[in-house]
Amino acid sequence: MNLKTKGLLAYLAIAFLPAWLYWAMVWRTGISATNPAFQAAVLPGAFAPALASFIVRKWVTKEGFTDAGLQLNFKNNWGYYLFAWLLPLAVTAVIIALAILFNLSQPDFTLQQFFTTLNLPDGNPKTSNNILFFLIPTLLIQAIVVATPIVWGEEFGWRSYLQIRLLAEHPLMAAIATGVIWGVWHYPLIFMGYERYENQFLGLLIFTGFTILLSIILGWLRLKTGSVWAASVGHGATNAIGGSLTLMLFSGSKNWLWVGYNGILAWLPLGIVCVWIILREWGTGTRD
Repeated sequence: MNLKTKGLLAYLAIAFLPAWLYWAMVWRTGISATNPAFQAAVLPGAFAPALASFIVRKWVTKEGFTDAGLQLNFKNNWGYYLFAWLLPLAVTAVIIALAILFNLSQPDFTLQQFFTTLNLPDGNPKTSNNILFFLIPTLLIQAIVVATPIVWGEEFGWRSYLQIRLLAEHPLMAAIATGVIWGVWHYPLIFMGYERYENQFLGLLIFTGFTILLSIILGWLRLKTGSVWAASVGHGATNAIGGSLTLMLFSGSKNWLWVGYNGILAWLPLGIVCVWIILREWGTGTRD
């Protein structure tokens, strides 16, 4: 077994086993995925990929952190960061339009349905159709200040180690393979109800398609900027902006398999971006 293969196997073992074992313990507590505390409860497991990357780089392969992409490289790559930050707004807009067009679900722009599901002790706040004008700037800030540092725990593993090692000379195949592995890593959370799919087994397939598309986009950001932080911004914005907005707008929808940011409708805008990346950047099938 060569050193690269040894490193990849060690990385996968450390990324999967501690996270899955920890999430199993959370599941045993009986806390519901709809409980606001659930997200905080499962959060430590999200740092297993970063732990795996650190251990492998430091002690298994001893290759160090030279190619880890820890520098921001912002000055010459700010456009990529801006794209990563704002893409979920565009994707969400397409999801809304398609959901209305195909009568899959009607978004609630007042967010009353969402607040109803929270069962707030002081009752539901009075809202209006203008609430999104105040909410979106808040989510944009949250994506950078809160979500990006948190999801770095995943990106330091998936994009900073695995995706640049696995089939490294073929970025598209590396993205697809990493996307599948990344999707499978989330499977315990899906069975625990975290991704809100009505049919969990269909959800496994849909979520894996979603992570493949995201791996193409986030992997491209990682390669173009040379920084894991660009991918972290894209991942953080996906969760804090795209995930939050679709959850609030379509709360209570019976078609989450379609209208969630991790649902089928998101495949169209994300897929268009992926096709552009593949044709423009990876047409030869080799590293950028």
